[in-house]
Amino acid sequence: MTKARENKGQILDRLSRVMDQKMGLGPEGKFFFAPSRINLIGEHIDYNGGQVFPCAITIGTYGLARPNDLGKLRLGSLNLKTFGEVAYPLPDYDNQRGWINYPIGVFRYLEDLGYGQEKKGQGLDILIYGNIPNGAGLSSSSSIELLFAVIFDHFLAGGKVDRMDMVRSGVWCENEFFGLHTGIMDQYVIGFGKKDYAMVLDTSVPSHTYVPFELKGARIVIMNTRKPRALKDSKYNERRSECEKALNILRKDRDIRHLCDLGKEDLPLLEKIRDTTMRKRAKYVVEENIRVKEAVQALKDQDLVKLGRILRAGNKALREEYEVTGPELDAITGAANAHPDCYGARMTGAGFGGCAIAIVKEGAIEDFKARVGSAYKKETGREGEFIISEVGDGARLIEE
Repeated sequence: MTKARENKGQILDRLSRVMDQKMGLGPEGKFFFAPSRINLIGEHIDYNGGQVFPCAITIGTYGLARPNDLGKLRLGSLNLKTFGEVAYPLPDYDNQRGWINYPIGVFRYLEDLGYGQEKKGQGLDILIYGNIPNGAGLSSSSSIELLFAVIFDHFLAGGKVDRMDMVRSGVWCENEFFGLHTGIMDQYVIGFGKKDYAMVLDTSVPSHTYVPFELKGARIVIMNTRKPRALKDSKYNERRSECEKALNILRKDRDIRHLCDLGKEDLPLLEKIRDTTMRKRAKYVVEENIRVKEAVQALKDQDLVKLGRILRAGNKALREEYEVTGPELDAITGAANAHPDCYGARMTGAGFGGCAIAIVKEGAIEDFKARVGSAYKKETGREGEFIISEVGDGARLIEE
């Protein structure tokens, strides 16, 4: 199942109309956008010092913002149909505030770095709307964080916020404000995304290089299981803890900072980990980091058969070694990988539900959606969603 998506003009018109209705008339607002992301390969290794291979996509979170003279952040979401406000100085995290904690966390972090001091306490009206499927694992939270970072930069800091500090504001918001121990990948690619390019991100530095995103004769299809997942309720933190314990065991024999400092020749060292579950997690991390490098080269070579094979191998390891898939992801990737015109499919994101991606021959996409959708519904009873999205730029003010 697919559905038509509003264009930017329609979204801006709706945000303007609702802002005037709910917040009263005011100065003309500025229009902002922060993308979502997919990760082609390299799952769960951004917190293990590895390389990942993501790209920003053209669905994401839009925001309309304007100053007010109330000394408050007045905030609204069209998706959730919720509105609220907070006064300066900005308060601590409160679970009852829900998504409104995101701008509080991002603004507080940037204020603490010294940005926006000359306009400290400046009120803003901000209304947001996202066209990212809810709970799909396409990093809607990081999209929201970077959206508020660019809004803060524009209105309160005069365009002076370093892009890396914007990224760190989102990571701090997740890790310290929300208590979810995520890595840096999502915020980084949303901050530094580039149209028509994927990104090789070395999370141990962090630093990145761009690789032209060309799939000659094929497209990426995003497959939404419509099985929502919330990282806070999943075993995400448990997996991270298992990796940290495995790393501490290996450090007794090897001077390493991260699990991804190990290569193929180091795999026998993992036998030092007696706990079979922790050993499986460490094996997955080391081998996934190797798969990333192989996938990057396959894309550069336009060897889609090899790239698809790497995606399939990664998905199998996520299912059997890292154990972060689940029935819905297994069903949709299984159906996709069984289609004759699919080079390869794998889950994307943290897992436990959410989305998968597939590389599909361009002329077969409609047949792919029909057959995979039917097989998925038969196995799970759920109606899947299929999204075709382009590779786009990172978080920004929309000038036009």
